[in-house]
Amino acid sequence: MAGRSQTGAGDLLELVRSGRAVTRGALQQATGLSRATVGQRLDRLFRAGWLREGAGGPVDSPLGGRPSITLEFDDAHAVVLAADLDTRHARACVLSLTGEILAEHSGTLVIEDGPDAVLGELGRWFAELLEKAGQRAEEVCGIGLAVPGPVDLESGRVVQPPIMPGWDGYDIRGRLARAFTEHTGSGPVPVLVDNDANLMAYGEQRTGHPDCSAFVLVKVSTGIGAGVVVDGSVYRGIDGGAGDLGHIRVPAGAEALCRCGSYGCLAAVASGGAVARRLAATGVPAASGSDVRDLLASGHPGAAALAREAGRQVGDVLATVVTLLNPGVLMIAGDLAGTPFLTGVRELLYQRALPRSTARLEVVTSRLGERAGLVGAGALVVEHLYAPERVEERLLAMGV
Repeated sequence: MAGRSQTGAGDLLELVRSGRAVTRGALQQATGLSRATVGQRLDRLFRAGWLREGAGGPVDSPLGGRPSITLEFDDAHAVVLAADLDTRHARACVLSLTGEILAEHSGTLVIEDGPDAVLGELGRWFAELLEKAGQRAEEVCGIGLAVPGPVDLESGRVVQPPIMPGWDGYDIRGRLARAFTEHTGSGPVPVLVDNDANLMAYGEQRTGHPDCSAFVLVKVSTGIGAGVVVDGSVYRGIDGGAGDLGHIRVPAGAEALCRCGSYGCLAAVASGGAVARRLAATGVPAASGSDVRDLLASGHPGAAALAREAGRQVGDVLATVVTLLNPGVLMIAGDLAGTPFLTGVRELLYQRALPRSTARLEVVTSRLGERAGLVGAGALVVEHLYAPERVEERLLAMGV
């Protein structure tokens, strides 16, 4: 909250949500506001249904007296919808405001069918999920969507996505909001869109590595992308293009044509799609990263060998990433995130990176698995809607 006066109701809510001040006395100390003013600000939050009183806390005064009543963010007043799109598959869910998944669905959804069809189908999934979770559409405060392409966060539109034909510049937020309304009969809600690797990284860092100030997640599926979380915030670059590792040129790919139209991209030689093509060329039925994942799970030796080689190619690139960013955690996720691929990554990463860069580095695999993007998308919505400045706007709109 640097640069902002900690005086509004939104600022008090932020202090309570973060656990930095959870009693009226602590809020007075943190903000310098009078008891009456704190009471007025809190009254607005209680009337909105966003705060509740918890159990008594420790006594504030050394002279004794009644224990202070603690304040809690009421996570039951609304729910969030989230979806994570891959090239041929999607997951969607209903989440509580604290990230608990209340209902979930996964199924085939082909991104090449185009945004109108795909987002319309997501609207139908959301309506069914709300019924499954026992929640009303009016309780939805926002929708988060993870997509496999670079996203301009301000507009919510994908920018020249190599593996999302027909989606470039499309109004994703508007179409998904309309699909939600069409299938639920409820009014429109805010929709936030971000790159899938960004949201996976955000979900994983917040859930499993909250104290890591520099966190990198690399997703290797049909394509290759990375999400970077620095000091608790996703680093996106100037227009959402940060982390696009799949289109770094590598010597081994000089003759490999990438889906972006260029030759030599890392994704053309080391993604799940690239491994699937190499397997198919030997007669093994594989058409996508998910097929490779299934072959790896069954112990297919050819898939394991190619996954390890792909890991070496990615590890070579990650040596530069680790040297540049000096992360505390490097997480491998996606279809290829198994032992063969991870072994290949470690072989080249530790060989090429300076010991100084890897001395305190943890190289791990995903904890949340296929739910990471959903958890991250839900968190993105909650942090956006309950940011101090947005709380003020929403309270005014509610007439509170």
